[in-house]
Amino acid sequence: MTNFSSMNTSKPLLARTWQTPPAQTFQRLVSAGLILGALACWLPSTPAAAQGASQTRAADYIVAVVNSEPSTSNDVQLLKIRIERQLPPGAPKPDPKTLTQQALDQLINEKAQLQQARDNGIRVDDADVEQTEQSIARQNQITRDELVKRVASEGLSASAFREQLRNQLMISRLRERDVENRARVSDTEVEQYILNQQGGKPAAAAPIDLNLAMILVAVPENASDKEVAERQAKAQQISQRAKNGESFATLATTFSQAADKGANGGEMGLRPADRYPTLFVESTQSLMRGDVSAPVRSGAGFHILKVLEKKQSEMSSALVTQTRARHILLRLSKDLNENAARNSLLNLKRRIQAGTDFADLARQFSQDGSAQAGGDLGWASPGQFVPEFEEVMARLRPGQVSEPLVSRFGVHLIQVMERRDVPLTLREQREMVRNQLREKKADELFTSWVEELRGRAYIELRDPPQ
Repeated sequence: MTNFSSMNTSKPLLARTWQTPPAQTFQRLVSAGLILGALACWLPSTPAAAQGASQTRAADYIVAVVNSEPSTSNDVQLLKIRIERQLPPGAPKPDPKTLTQQALDQLINEKAQLQQARDNGIRVDDADVEQTEQSIARQNQITRDELVKRVASEGLSASAFREQLRNQLMISRLRERDVENRARVSDTEVEQYILNQQGGKPAAAAPIDLNLAMILVAVPENASDKEVAERQAKAQQISQRAKNGESFATLATTFSQAADKGANGGEMGLRPADRYPTLFVESTQSLMRGDVSAPVRSGAGFHILKVLEKKQSEMSSALVTQTRARHILLRLSKDLNENAARNSLLNLKRRIQAGTDFADLARQFSQDGSAQAGGDLGWASPGQFVPEFEEVMARLRPGQVSEPLVSRFGVHLIQVMERRDVPLTLREQREMVRNQLREKKADELFTSWVEELRGRAYIELRDPPQ
């Protein structure tokens, strides 16, 4: 959700986190899932999974060299595990050959990005790595020690895991500098978008959100007419197989030549239609949910598209749900560890449930700037608090008190007081539009940026030993 620029910066420290430059980069990475989403999936869900993972590393050898830096078969096997765990529930598992190629391609891309980050002097200190490690542990509702044990069950030492964290942070900071900072949106673009939404369009033409899946049959540059015809015929065959009822996801992982090799069944994610290429939107305009398109030609080749979801965009409603909550914060110190803080807050929760006023306890015990106001944080729009706080707050019913919650500020006890739907101000609408357009530009820039980095790298693929 959008972090509105009009929010009150006089709120307690918890509510100002997104404004603090030293924490901003890390928190954006975590909230965007660039760190947690990529690395939390190291954690084995079952002992059998861990055992299977360790068995894959029986023998090791170099499979690729990227700018003189080797990648081994064990690196590929570990990445395959990560990819499999990121698959949506119920999604078909790619065949081993396809999965291996997908993992190898992703590994090469990551190596190229990491080397670029090092060449540009990007560094990550130990404090950032430790903070990320703690966030992963909290996301999985385990302690740091338990996290280390789970990672060790995968055959990955604590030091190696922290190095993975450091590398992912470096890559993410590189992306932020080289991609996101280039995705600028002018006031003219924002105003034009708003005018298009308010231009007297009929309801049927109102903005929509789309979730598409895509299979790409690539066509090389300067391909002959014969090659183009062959690729088109192949795309038509795949399209017909999908229309006949074969699993689109399976076809994607088997045949797609897109950069992600059909990962997640070719699914590209739910987003406003204007964040998809115009060609894709026009090609699926008349299709219903579940329909598959005929092959569509672009500069990259032939695309087969499936409509996974199509719904009216909520943008035009110009409403946002605000929450009014209060909290009690206990800050951790050498005299107060996490377990002691949790126990103290659990005791306070029992007192609240027995009839003691939350506000009175907040004034007495809270170590946040909101204490004098009974812990009242005021009305807050989505995105205004740190993600771990907001996630718990969003699940609470008005009047309900949370379990103790750990954030980097300490341990919290949260109570939601009330919620309301309020119209967005013109300034807030413009900021929301600006963020949407910026994300769209960043998506487009990121794809070309990765291809450019890989194109500049020296890549040597090696066959396994005989």
